[in-house]
This record gives sequence, C-alpha cells and structure tokens, in this order.
Amino acid sequence: MTDVAEIHQWVRESGHGGRIVECDPDHAQTAIFAQKYGYSLENSANCIVVKSKTGERKFAACVVLATTRLDVNKRVRKKLGARKVSFADPDETREMTGMELGGVTPILLPEDLPLWIDARVMACDEIILGGGNRSSKIIISPKIFETMANAEIVEDLAMIIESQN
Repeated sequence: MTDVAEIHQWVRESGHGGRIVECDPDHAQTAIFAQKYGYSLENSANCIVVKSKTGERKFAACVVLATTRLDVNKRVRKKLGARKVSFADPDETREMTGMELGGVTPILLPEDLPLWIDARVMACDEIILGGGNRSSKIIISPKIFETMANAEIVEDLAMIIESQN
C-alpha cells in the first residue's frame, strides 16, 4: 500500500507551494469534492490509470483536468501502442499505484509507470489532485510534473467536454 504520509511530506517539502486539504472520504470524487468544499473544477485534475487490452500488458497513469475527457480511443491508444485500451479496473489501479479510486495521486507513483499529463493541466496556476487516499486532496503547482522522471507533458491527451446546453 502507498505510504500517504510519505506523499504528503513530499508535497510539503517540494518547494512548489503544496498543501494538503482533508476531506470526507464520501466526498472524494472530484465533482462532489469541488461542490462540497467550494473548489473550482477548472483547477481540479484527475489521475486515471489506463491499460492495453491487446498485445503486451501495458499501463500508464494520465492526468487530465476535470473539465476534460481523456482521449482513450485515439491519443492514449497510440501512445500505449495497443489496438485496444481501457481504464484499469479498481483492483488493477490499486495494484499499479497502491491507492484507491477517488484518491489516486500522480505524486510518487512507481517510476516504471509512465505518467502522461495533458498540456492543459500545465496552464493552471495550481491544481487539485487526489491525496493518495480518499480523505485528502493535494493543492499544488503543476510545475511539479517538470521534476518527475517518468512524467511527459502530452498535447491533446484529453478533449474538452462540450456543454450539454
């Protein structure tokens, strides 16, 4: 299991102005958290683990803004080099990250797990990420990704969600 205390310590010592915000685990899902605690979805980012469904078993973690949708069928599929890809299920996500859905953070993921960040994330002054568990969130500058060996900034990793109006 992931050491949440180690993740939170890294955030505090990173030099990127990171802080930890506690939350009710029942309100960990991004949209619910933002509404309940008064944060903006425009600065909320999700870390989503994806996997290949054909060929060699491959995984990657992707960070996208909550106002966008991960382009699994085109962009992720091409980057993974697989004919078919899908979201990792909760057990696979736990196996790859040591974290539960609703709390997955891209901070201190295994270095052999590719970490792809949608370029839109980098335009934010600060972002809200999972805290490594369902009872906390991390607010920090996206510049942290520039310091991670396994991170790659990817143009159009996600698509803007069209308004339903």
